[in-house]
Amino acid sequence: MRVLVVEDHRLLADAIAEGLRGEAMAVDVVYDGAAASERAAVNDYDVIVLDRDLPGTHGDDVCREVTGSGRSSRVLMLTASSSVQDRVAGLSLGADDYLPKPFDFAELVARVRALARRSVPPVAPVLNRAGIRLDPHRREVRRGDTEIRLSRKEFAVLEELLRADGATVSTERLLEKAWDENVNPFTNVIRVTLVGLRRKLGDPPVVETVHGVGYRVR
Repeated sequence: MRVLVVEDHRLLADAIAEGLRGEAMAVDVVYDGAAASERAAVNDYDVIVLDRDLPGTHGDDVCREVTGSGRSSRVLMLTASSSVQDRVAGLSLGADDYLPKPFDFAELVARVRALARRSVPPVAPVLNRAGIRLDPHRREVRRGDTEIRLSRKEFAVLEELLRADGATVSTERLLEKAWDENVNPFTNVIRVTLVGLRRKLGDPPVVETVHGVGYRVR
């Protein structure tokens, strides 16, 4: 999945991003509300982790823009206040979830994944197709009874292919969901990643190339 982290405290923002990348998520980071509005308008994020108390363009305004745009992005709002009134106010703006600081990182990850499962159409917490079982929460992949160790990018690509439930996923879609905005779209990272993924998944092959279109799990 692809996540946008919006937090003006740079050390915290970078730490959250690095942790989420460790969970095989593609993460972009911005440090103010104006940049958040700009990114959310042009990228299809599954979840936006949004600090409420941003300087300049307030987090409330960013939340209103995102939820009013008709996009499917889910908003997890962060704030230093844990009062019931603030939680109610944040949710009334259209935020999908609310997490007070300080928070446990494992809880943040669980909430991000839960929000992603509430996308349209809803996605099952554990993905199964063609004898492949992928558990995003445990970062576990099995083919039959055999556990398969994948790199973060291999895991992210396989997760996106399984989410498509047999439909073809374009190269552009894989780049958008499995890599952040810093990837060069003209590189061969998708092809290289798929070579490694196919090798690890073994025979018979399950990832099919649809020439000129993209890839699918048959």
